Parts: sequence; structure tokens; C-alpha cells
Amino acid sequence: MLAGMDDWMDWLRGHFGGVLLAGAFAVGGLWWWEGRPLAQPPGILVAEDPVQEAPESKETWDFRGFRITPLARFNLRARILGVERYRFDPASKLSPVDLALGWGPMSDSKVLDAISIRQSGRWYFWSATELPLSSGEISRHSANMHMIPSNPGLARRLTGARVGQVVHLEGLLVRADGPDGWHWVSSLSRNDTGDGSCEVVWVEQAEVTDR
Repeated sequence: MLAGMDDWMDWLRGHFGGVLLAGAFAVGGLWWWEGRPLAQPPGILVAEDPVQEAPESKETWDFRGFRITPLARFNLRARILGVERYRFDPASKLSPVDLALGWGPMSDSKVLDAISIRQSGRWYFWSATELPLSSGEISRHSANMHMIPSNPGLARRLTGARVGQVVHLEGLLVRADGPDGWHWVSSLSRNDTGDGSCEVVWVEQAEVTDR
């Protein structure tokens, strides 16, 4: 693999010179820097729980070939524990990114340093050698959420988010029905686990900050 990389570098030098090569390294370095986790000091970063209320209307709408049904009005601030982008699964046209989010004790670096977190296949997984919290507390203060950005600007903002940042989301928890009977139904509880426990969030507003 290293030899293959050397061959590719020689080809770039021979055809385009050092300027393009330097530009490629600069862009690659920017992507690496923008994607690396943001460190936070110990302490609860987001104290408040998500807020869920009845939706103003039950009226449905179409979005990118899917039928969207509102289930609840939703508002939260949370620390970003994981960012997983999707391009090729059946839901990627609707939801290009999942965010694993934590609030309360699951926004505290002292707690998170003892927990390993990963995302895969639209799931969020955690593990720990010694639990800093009960498993129930972890489940009640964290979740994997499927983001449905309502416009391209929100999509860019959410897919560009970094682990360790804080996101403030406003929108709706929804059901999404697609072709051939495919569907997603948002969880309406912060206490559930397993299949069906992820929130499906129609995002109307989003702000991503370092604190």
C-alpha cells in the first residue's frame, strides 16, 4: 500500500507539479482538522433534558419521495457523541447523517472518557470496562437520532458537525413512509432501547457550537 501511494505521488508530481500536490495536502489537512473530535473540560455541558410536546398539526407532507407524518414537536440541546454519515443505504436520500447525542451526565467528559461509543448501520453502541453510570442512566441521557434536514443548508451544517460540539435542534419527531412499504417511526420516549428506539427528527432549525 505504501508503494502504491508513492507511485501515485510521483504521477501527480510529473503531471501537475508541486502546486497541485501542495493544494491536495492542504485540503486533506483541512478535512482532517474539521473532522477531529473537539475536547471539552470535565463537567456537565448540557444540563437540560430534551423537550417534547404535541405537534401543532397532524397534516402530512411529501419530501424527496417520502411521506412525512408529524408525531411530536421536539427541541433539544445535546453534546455530539458520534457523527455517522450515510450515502448508500435506503434512507440516505432522506437522512444523510445520524447523530449520537448526550445530555445531562452523558455530556460530561469525565463520564464519557470511560465509555467507548460507535455507530454503525443506523445504530449507536456503547461499552465500558467499568460503568461510570448505570446502564439505565446512559440510556435515558443519550440516543441515536436520524436527522432529516429540511433544507440543504441544514444538511451541510449537520453533516459537518464534530464529535464534542454542542447542537441545538428544533423540529419534529416524525414517521417517514417510503416506496415499497419501507418506513421509519420515531421513538417518542427517551427511556427505550433496542429496535425502534431511535428518534427520527425533521430538523427545522439547527445550531452547532463549540460550547
